[in-house]
Amino acid sequence: MVPKMSPSPSASSMWGLKPWWCQPWSILLTGVVILAASWWLLQRWWITTALTAAVLLWWWLFLVLVPTAWRAEQTAQKQNQGS
Repeated sequence: MVPKMSPSPSASSMWGLKPWWCQPWSILLTGVVILAASWWLLQRWWITTALTAAVLLWWWLFLVLVPTAWRAEQTAQKQNQGS
């Protein structure tokens, strides 16, 4: 059985627990670079459009859904500790 690690008290945000390459600015920058490189190198709108859809899904997953789930988990843990 693996014990659950509780976040440090100073970790008020999920992003404080993540390395530099998993920060919002690096996720956004990587997506923009991928899309710009796709258009600059290939100049095919259909490839860039497909990549845009994939990048938008990636951003939604890692910049919206994961932080929301993390906050919900933190709230649930705090409520369980209070009971």
